[in-house]
Amino acid sequence: GLDAIAAVNERKARTLYKAVDGSDFYANPVDPDCRSWMNVPFTLADSELDAAFLAEAEEAGLLNLTGHRSVGGMRASLYNAMPEEGVQALVDFMGDFERRRG
Repeated sequence: GLDAIAAVNERKARTLYKAVDGSDFYANPVDPDCRSWMNVPFTLADSELDAAFLAEAEEAGLLNLTGHRSVGGMRASLYNAMPEEGVQALVDFMGDFERRRG
């Protein structure tokens, strides 16, 4: 039901926000009290790496991460159809990208 879907969506968002907030390489421009569970924007410490991040993410099968035109950076959409495994794959990729490029 709705409560179960909400719990999954909250876990997905918390997983991604934890990865972003726990890093000096990634940042989230949204006040924590106003953050969405569905769309998580994030930026890299060096915006010169944005194109490489997006290209390597696409090669890894992580698609449609281009940020919103008013915010820039990246944006992960975590709608109901996105499985928790997909969020974990993104978090794993982000950690690897940071180790290699950070």
